[in-house]
Amino acid sequence: MKRRDFIAGIAGAASVWTEHVPASWAQERVAKIGFVSALDQAGAADFTRALHEGLAARGYVEPRNLKLELLFADYYLDRIPALVEELEARRVDIIVTHAAATYDVVKHLRTVPVVYEFSADPISLGIATDLAHPLYNATGITLMMAEMNGKRLELLHEIAPQIRRVAVLANPLHPGMQFEWADLEAKAKQLGIQAVIFPIPSRAELERALAAIDADPPQAIVAFSDAFVVETRNDIINFALGRRLPVISGWAVMADSGALCTYGPRLVESYRRTAYFIDRILNGTKPDELPIEQPAVLELVVNLISAKTLGVTIPQAVLVRADRVIE
Repeated sequence: MKRRDFIAGIAGAASVWTEHVPASWAQERVAKIGFVSALDQAGAADFTRALHEGLAARGYVEPRNLKLELLFADYYLDRIPALVEELEARRVDIIVTHAAATYDVVKHLRTVPVVYEFSADPISLGIATDLAHPLYNATGITLMMAEMNGKRLELLHEIAPQIRRVAVLANPLHPGMQFEWADLEAKAKQLGIQAVIFPIPSRAELERALAAIDADPPQAIVAFSDAFVVETRNDIINFALGRRLPVISGWAVMADSGALCTYGPRLVESYRRTAYFIDRILNGTKPDELPIEQPAVLELVVNLISAKTLGVTIPQAVLVRADRVIE
């Protein structure tokens, strides 16, 4: 996650005012929105910036009719319950959270409604019966789209049809990972590709996985998208580039860091989308009446610098579909 000043862009977003403004909130009171992140302020900057933008687009602007209470656990998950209690004590109307903090916030005993955005499967995590039926007075967005993994393998096959063996790096602690693996495994069989999975729940296991890959090299690496893979992306990508192994993954940050290509949700759009849920709940809709959403905006990012390093030629048919090309 890029570490940029989270204040940047707020001034511009604050000037946005639309007809979406609910009169009861825009004219009568200030919406108090709490935010809890397991990251630090810099690490959560992309999310908080997009949250401000999304709220401004719906007419919620500080200090006119919005007060945001931002709290950060600085990468210590055990601090989350205390931060939730602090926001409750401040009498916020809604708590917003994202990424690794989601489970602890949602399952913590509280009455304040929660809006979340995270990459895990809410059903496997136990915070939803299904996407249409969220639980625990909480709802939001899941980035988990298991079927995308098969599409990424198809993309890799289109770029390099000679590939017959891939290594898959996946965090088994990421709820829903088993569905991602099932989808990719089925597509691999269809394409005649042998896919070997390497569980990486920790840095120690990642080191062991990379050592095993080094001892018996595949022709490419597929990295499932989750916070741990993003956190360790430089280790993964530098290892792969040093051995001329293309990496394909889901989030653009991986391509920005050197993966050959990524195909998946445009994260900033999902971050902004949380404002929709906030607006609905502020105006009387209960969280369990708002189905959990999956990303509506996807993006394909191709890194031509890495392609040149790897000696890979990206087909024109892929380049014309790319939303962004790094060169």
